[in-house]
Amino acid sequence: MASGDRKKPARARVVLTDISSRAWEHPADKGALVALRKLKGFDVLLKTMSGVFRERAWRLTLLGSAVRVDERQFTRLHRLLAEVGQSLDATVLPEMYVQADPTLSAQTVGMDRPIIILSSGMVHHLDDDELRFVIGHELGHAISGHAVYRTLLLRLLGLGGLLNAVPGGALGIRMVTVGLLEWSRKAELSADRAGLLASQDPTAALRTHMKLASGGNLDELDVTSFLAQGAEYDEGGDVRESLIKLSLLQQQTHPFAVVRATELRRWIDSGAYTAILGGAYPRREGDDDASVSEAAQEAAASYAVAFERTQDTLGRLVHDLAGWMGTASTWLNDRFRRGDESA
Repeated sequence: MASGDRKKPARARVVLTDISSRAWEHPADKGALVALRKLKGFDVLLKTMSGVFRERAWRLTLLGSAVRVDERQFTRLHRLLAEVGQSLDATVLPEMYVQADPTLSAQTVGMDRPIIILSSGMVHHLDDDELRFVIGHELGHAISGHAVYRTLLLRLLGLGGLLNAVPGGALGIRMVTVGLLEWSRKAELSADRAGLLASQDPTAALRTHMKLASGGNLDELDVTSFLAQGAEYDEGGDVRESLIKLSLLQQQTHPFAVVRATELRRWIDSGAYTAILGGAYPRREGDDDASVSEAAQEAAASYAVAFERTQDTLGRLVHDLAGWMGTASTWLNDRFRRGDESA
């Protein structure tokens, strides 16, 4: 009997009525999404670029090659989708399919009608609580509208070879792509928070990341050691290791699993998770009034805090250099001001 088939006592979860996706979005993700939502019609343009045909092709491919989750097929997953939808007060639930794939993977595709795809490996290796976190993660992607930016990123990656022939084109597209990949990694952190709010089980969320990192086996893993591993990655080492980490992330759309677990633990420890469960969260009715400048300031502040917190050598160097430049700028301004006053 699979671990997910074992009956467990039902546990009540808080229904986050009318919760806005801004509640779980990472500041660097939220800043981009708030600005995007202000551009009325931009999502329509990207949907047109994506093409109705392509989305229909995705769905037809899944209809013909995978298994759609419903009341009679993968009924356990159907129930879990309904549960996470209730927790996040989702107005519409995406279709969900299980695809034959031994790896542990899940994704949400489609802009007009999002579809959640779970690999058979994910379904086999995760229990109900862990699957609830994963499905909530993917539902968070759908509600936040991450498919809009993800589609743009895929288009730019596809245009990379073509624009190499245009003078300056490769550099321009590279700069935009690097920015979008950074956004994509932060969007994954947002979706992890959504998954936790949907499942409301931090232990299951941590187990999921441990299984993603280990290939599904927890028998010989230890939570304390796993989190210590994440702390060691954060601390880095010398400047060479810092530069290596930067180069490793250049083409990554997702943060590493150990890093994701560390970031989610940090968000829980900040008190934000408990506050949201207590009702302190933004409502959907305020989405149209969300300030772009405030979101941008929040994003900038989050990066500043990350630099200040990090034990990474390069991070400390950048933070100390920024502090020195700020001090020097203040000193120079003061000297010039005194000069003007004495003139």
